[in-house]
Amino acid sequence: MSNILDSVEFPEDLKKLNPEDLPQLAKEIRSFIVDAVSKNPGHLSSNLGVVELTIALHYCFDFKKDRIIWDVGHQAYVHKILTGRKTKFSTLRQYKGLSGFPDKNESVYDPFTCGHSGDAISAALGMSCADEISGYKRSIVAVVGDGGIGAGMSLEALNHAGDIKKNLLVVLNDNEISISNTVGAFSKYLNKIRTMPLYADIRKEIYSLLNVLPVFGKPVEKTLEHVMEFVKSGATPGRIFEDLGFNYFGPIDGHDYKILIETINDIKHLNGPVLLHVITEKGRGFEPAYQNPTQFHSSGKFKLSQGKIEKEVQDPGKISYTKVFGDVLVELAKTNHSIVGITAAMPDGTGIISFGEKFPDRYFDVGICEQHAVGLANGISAGKLKPVIAIYSTFLQRAYDQVFHDICLQKNPVVFVMDRSGVVGNDGPTHNGVFDIAYLRNLPGIILMAPKDGSELRSMLKIAVDSDEIIAIRYPKEDIPDEKLDLEFKTFGIGEAEIIREGKDGVLLAYGSMVQRCLRAAEKLAERGIETTVVNARYAKPLDKKLILTLVRKHKLILTVEDHVLTGGFGSAVLEMVSDEKEDAGKIVRMGIPDMFIEHGSREVILKNLGLNADGIADKFIASLELTEINCSFTNTGKRHLTV
Repeated sequence: MSNILDSVEFPEDLKKLNPEDLPQLAKEIRSFIVDAVSKNPGHLSSNLGVVELTIALHYCFDFKKDRIIWDVGHQAYVHKILTGRKTKFSTLRQYKGLSGFPDKNESVYDPFTCGHSGDAISAALGMSCADEISGYKRSIVAVVGDGGIGAGMSLEALNHAGDIKKNLLVVLNDNEISISNTVGAFSKYLNKIRTMPLYADIRKEIYSLLNVLPVFGKPVEKTLEHVMEFVKSGATPGRIFEDLGFNYFGPIDGHDYKILIETINDIKHLNGPVLLHVITEKGRGFEPAYQNPTQFHSSGKFKLSQGKIEKEVQDPGKISYTKVFGDVLVELAKTNHSIVGITAAMPDGTGIISFGEKFPDRYFDVGICEQHAVGLANGISAGKLKPVIAIYSTFLQRAYDQVFHDICLQKNPVVFVMDRSGVVGNDGPTHNGVFDIAYLRNLPGIILMAPKDGSELRSMLKIAVDSDEIIAIRYPKEDIPDEKLDLEFKTFGIGEAEIIREGKDGVLLAYGSMVQRCLRAAEKLAERGIETTVVNARYAKPLDKKLILTLVRKHKLILTVEDHVLTGGFGSAVLEMVSDEKEDAGKIVRMGIPDMFIEHGSREVILKNLGLNADGIADKFIASLELTEINCSFTNTGKRHLTV
């Protein structure tokens, strides 16, 4: 049998297929995705669940003119395959390859570059408003998961859409799970709908009943729509969407082409906001992902052997910062009964899941609701407990006002533990956590910390939970550099840096994950006859003013190094402080991320391209030192020859 997928490059090719060919196409797409992700890690479970739904949407709409907006975007692989990107799919999430999320720079079929949850309905509603104002006629579709539909922004958009009655189709892709299990009352509400008979089945049964009635028959069939209104209002809990002003249809089987295509074609021309509730299975068609959708949400490399998964063997000596955090939080909570763990739908990703398993009465997963997570922590802190919020740096951005208003203004001691800070890598610009220093250090009363290794992370978390201060700790998505994890808790003062290597030719002032890279850079510089002092700053706020000013007075060059944007970052803080103290700020040179969004690619590749690896730091130091000597009117007579 010929491979149907070979004949499909764009949606117009898809529309040439007979409906009976679509199940085979779905099977081939699943096989194609599994093969690609097994070699090149990506989001697997979510994409296997939306194969039929994506095919049906492209079969019924023309998204060159119409618009489809994917909430989160990690469920858009099938969409990419059907919109001209199949031949590049092997480059998924690799440097200079395809993005793992919708990307407006990749395709006219992607109206937005998106990787965060909850914004699709707002964007779709905005496009519908613009179309009405400009007189443009087309369909706007937002595809939202059952986790994303409960996000605060989604609910705000539903509320507004139901009020202003613009044309909009929201497809609720309900697979009972976001990344980890979906939580919250809204999830329980959707579960009530799932347990009801499918809407299409109810409709079919009513038709059958009316046709066999001995007296009424066909005339009574005219009352069907009235009966269906009664069914929708009384027999299914989907009434909440109707009450919000939406025409609600569903739930329907998201893997049945006949029902999908018939329903979409029936409702796509309706005026006003419409919500189609579709039930799908995450990981469908690939048993390991179906049985364990969380494990295969963002899959590592694997291979199939006799139908079984062989995961890529990990170095047993490697431990991630994420695991260190999860383990030490549990350790501290055994004796500190005030510790409360909070996460926003990321228990596995942040490592806090082990805390939740050990202390379920002190653990809260609030779903994809970062604002509420911080607001909840405010109340818990006011109740004299110690909330620890485990969150990705990029997702804490979503709760900025709550950090300001609910935490800093109230002076309630909350601990923010920001995983995935700095360059994240293959998830790209939506997930790189490179703004947190800038958006937090301007807030009064907050302390910013970053460990140089796993042992220091343990100590920092102990200091944070024992403190009456508001503290944020950042660390990267990578393994700790420790050869052996030190289980002893070290104490050091708030704002206290440490010198870990001394040299006379200048200073590498490093923050967090850049410390180890600066140590390696110092070794490379020593090989070239240049001796540098390496400082582990530990804090971006407050800075170790006494130590830094001493170094500025003693050395002709201070190179600050951070895995963060230069604008408003750690180096900016150092520069501001030195200038305020009327010292020579001209000695300060900053290394970090320029004023741009960083594309996807492995963390090490991106850091190398930015010069934030050992070689790049050494080269930058030499170039800056030469410039400093020139500016100071030094001559090279009798001095070493510096080369880059």
